[in-house]
Formats: sequence, C-alpha cells, structure tokens
Amino acid sequence: MGYLFLGLAIIGEVVGTSLLKASVGFTHLLPTLGSLASYGLCFYFLSLTMKSINLNVAYALWAGLGLILTTLIAVFYWKEPIHLAGLIGVGLILCGVIILNIYNAPH
Repeated sequence: MGYLFLGLAIIGEVVGTSLLKASVGFTHLLPTLGSLASYGLCFYFLSLTMKSINLNVAYALWAGLGLILTTLIAVFYWKEPIHLAGLIGVGLILCGVIILNIYNAPH
C-alpha cells in the first residue's frame, strides 16, 4: 500500500503545482482552492507512505518523480521551453532516484 499512497502523493503534488501556476499568484479562486486541496491530499498520502517506506526513499521518489512529471507538464501543457542543461539535470535526478531505489531494495 505504501507505493500506492506514494503514487497518490506524487499525483497530488503535480496537480497542485499545475494549479498553482493556473492560479496566477492566487488571483483566480478555483485554481487556488484546487491547489491547496491537492497539496493537502499530497501531504496526507505522503505521511501514510512513510508508515511503510523509508523516509529517504519516499522523499526521493516523491520529489524526483514529481519534478520530472511537472517538467513534462510545463513543456507540453504550458509550452514552457526546456534547454539542454535542464534535460541533463532532470536526467541526473532520474538516475539518482533509480540508484537510491536499487540500493535500498530489501534483500
């Protein structure tokens, strides 16, 4: 169940961040309320995740995968540019998440 909760936390973070941009500095009510609700659910599910997944793994996955998905949304939905340095940085984060999970896997 821990990874299910983690997936929900990641989705909550990505949705909350996208709605944060749509709120235009908290000047649009519905995206603002949606963002706050998404972050609330995100942190709730992240807290449930940490009952069964180590903090270092849960946080790395939450932050890393959230960043990657948010970057994809920024590029494809919001039409924001991404440069080579950004792609390399996101790739390094992905490598870090993979390495952390490989070496923290139960034996």
